[in-house]
Amino acid sequence: MFATIEIDRINLTIMGVKFSDLRTLENTANAIGSNMFEGFIPTPKGIEIIRDYVTGKISLTELVAFAKQKAYV
Repeated sequence: MFATIEIDRINLTIMGVKFSDLRTLENTANAIGSNMFEGFIPTPKGIEIIRDYVTGKISLTELVAFAKQKAYV
């Protein structure tokens, strides 16, 4: 089944999660879209975690820990 997510390039948001610039938003949206083909169902919390990893706010170790805890739900 095909699902869509809300991407607002004007206000720099994905599902209401704010991004600092268009490039980061688009790179994150592309990564999320690719993962959706594998069954990933994005949530705002999951998008925040991915954004924080992409921007260097959290480490790969922290990203893996969030994934194991299913903190993205």
